This record gives sequence, structure tokens and C-alpha cells, in this order.
Amino acid sequence: MADLPVVLVHGTRVSGSMWSPVRSLLRSPSAAPDLPGHGSRRGQPFDLDAACDAVAECIAGLGGRALVGGLSLGGYVGIATAARHPSMVAGLVAMGCTARPAGALVHAYRLAGRLAVANAARADRVSAYMIRRSLPGSAGEAMLAGGLACEVVPSVVAAVASEDPVASLAGYPGRVWLVNGARDHFRADERAFLRACRNGSLITISGRGHLSVLAAPERLAVFLDRAAAEVAAG
Repeated sequence: MADLPVVLVHGTRVSGSMWSPVRSLLRSPSAAPDLPGHGSRRGQPFDLDAACDAVAECIAGLGGRALVGGLSLGGYVGIATAARHPSMVAGLVAMGCTARPAGALVHAYRLAGRLAVANAARADRVSAYMIRRSLPGSAGEAMLAGGLACEVVPSVVAAVASEDPVASLAGYPGRVWLVNGARDHFRADERAFLRACRNGSLITISGRGHLSVLAAPERLAVFLDRAAAEVAAG
């Protein structure tokens, strides 16, 4: 039996390049598309339908069925794609995305988005500094390799805030792994997200934050290969 492909979805303002260290260690075939408004698609308008279409097109190019993994925005997009295209998403690994997109969290990111649009070049510099500080070494450099697009933040916030990821998970019949760093502020509603899953697990990585779940790419690659094998075995 051929290995099930893995499609990895990036976070806000970065690109598919962030997954290069993990992809280089995967046994499974893989791809990491750029979402609209990011990386090679910078300047294209971002909304969740377009983002899910980008992921679905990538899955189609790999045979029509894949394990989907995503971090932060990529996790929210993965959840939305699973809800929209359940037959294509064989399983889902959603990382750093178990906070409901509402209330103070959304207000904070809307403010950040307005500041980013006001001075995109400065926002890119600050983002690069924070990424290197949170994720030093090759993992952080991979995240920056495809460029930064801070101007897309307002569109991303509006799009994610318009969705109900808990309801989307409840409607998805496949296997789900929710993965959070123990220090990640995006784990606030993880129990509600887990309860919504029909077949879900919650994994907490000790000592890690929102981005630093990527600090050990070899462990993440092993985990993704095992998840792909599990859902392929069915």
C-alpha cells in the first residue's frame, strides 16, 4: 500500500516554507501549499473558502486524499477544510488552534492587523525578530524563507473570526489529533474542541509555546508519519 500523503498548512503571514525541516524528514509524500495572500500568492485576497480551495487543490494533486496538518492559522484552515471536504481529509492534525476565535483574542489580533497595515515594513521586521526569538535556528529561518506578508493579517482575522471551528470539528467524521504546546495561549478552549471531535485525541507538548512546537522537526515528522499510517490503515 502506498503511503498516505501529508499536506501541511502554514501560519499567518508566513508560507509553506515553514514546513521544510519537517518535510525533509517525512517518509510520507508531502506538500505545503502557500495560502492566498502569503508566500508565492502574496497579494491575492485571503478568505477561508479560498484557503480551503488551495488545500483541496493540493490534496487533489497528491491523489485526492491526505492527512492534513496545520499550525495556528494552518490549523484553523485544516479544520475548515475537513468540514468542507471530509472525503479528501483522511485525518487531521490541528496544532496551536484550540482557542475560539472570539472576544479578547480577536480584538487583540484586529489591533495588530491595523498596526501591520499602517506600517507593513516595520511589522515584517518585528515579526522576523519575534519568530527568531521564539524559534531560533533552522526552524525559524525556514519560517522566514518564503517571506512575510503582515498586510494580510486583517483579512485573516476577519475570516477566522467568521467561522465556528468547534462546530466544524463536530461535523467531521475523521480521526483528529489536537496538538498544543503547554505554554501556548491558543489552547484556552482545547477541552471544548476535543469534546466536539468524534474520534479525537489531545496531545500537550511540555515546555513548548505556540511556535516552538516546531523546534523538534524529527519528532514531529515521526508523529505525522505514524498518524498517516494509522488513518491509511483505517
